[in-house]
Amino acid sequence: MSHSRVPSPIRQVPANPAAPQTAATVAVALAGALALAAFAAPAHAADSTEKCYGVSKAGQNSCANAAGTHSCAGQSTKNYDGQDWKAVKAGTCASMGGKTEPFNGTGTPKDGK
Repeated sequence: MSHSRVPSPIRQVPANPAAPQTAATVAVALAGALALAAFAAPAHAADSTEKCYGVSKAGQNSCANAAGTHSCAGQSTKNYDGQDWKAVKAGTCASMGGKTEPFNGTGTPKDGK
């Protein structure tokens, strides 16, 4: 006589095994987000910048240009191109001879900046 196992018709399922892990994950994520916000906010407020078009020399632009002919910092090929920008302290662009919006042509920066 062979004994075969008959599956039990009642299956026990844990109440909610993911709940403790989920709560811990949420707590860690929230703590991380708060820590990042605490460090990022003061640094950003103290170091506010704006895009200033027409003031960067060839190879000294901050990032991609408005025309889409290049996509990275330092790739401008023309001095003071109105499509290329340089990050400057907020509120100083106009006094440097630049514009806060891209334009066609060449900028005329003041004081050789």
